[in-house]
Amino acid sequence: MYVIIVGGGNVGYYLSKTLLKSQHEVLVLEKNRTVHRTIAEELGEVAMQGDGCEVRIMQEAGAERADAVVAVTGEDEDNLVICQMAKMKFDVPRTIARVNDPRNETLFHRFGVDATVSSTKIIYNLIEQEIETNEVIPLAALRRGNIEIVEVEIGAKSPVLGREIQQLALPADALIISLIRQDHAVIPSADSQFELGDSVIALVNADKEHELREVFAGTS
Repeated sequence: MYVIIVGGGNVGYYLSKTLLKSQHEVLVLEKNRTVHRTIAEELGEVAMQGDGCEVRIMQEAGAERADAVVAVTGEDEDNLVICQMAKMKFDVPRTIARVNDPRNETLFHRFGVDATVSSTKIIYNLIEQEIETNEVIPLAALRRGNIEIVEVEIGAKSPVLGREIQQLALPADALIISLIRQDHAVIPSADSQFELGDSVIALVNADKEHELREVFAGTS
């Protein structure tokens, strides 16, 4: 499957690595030259510099043969344009868009985007499962904060394998909000142990994301 990912930020970068690991053909399109250079240094020709909102750039990226286009830039307007172009100009079978403002989700679906992903909505649903309605954290506070949602897979060499959450030296204010285990979401407790193949979903301040990943990768 050939997937074009427009946007080389954290979401696009880690998504591309995951797809490549699964033997898919991937191209990451990033308009910022500095960000593109960083991705290209690690992933090579998988990275392409250019604006995914431009027809010419998408043609050069091979959109006419793409099985899916995933727009994960930080701008909802750009993500909508990219997905509409992919559908109407290049007849791409599946378009997926990151929606930064959940109020825009209805608009995206109205204009034919096949699927949307809203981090705010994901976080809300996870919080709502664990906290009583009258105790739910206002979503406006999350949007105003510099919060990242991070997913980390527990591999065979992870130093946290078999350990409990309460034993980890997590960065300040980091919060593990879910474990994905055998395709089921689990709300963890302090004594929950990490198993091989678990996907950990956590909230963390953006400037502490690398520190959080080091806890699970053991690279510090």
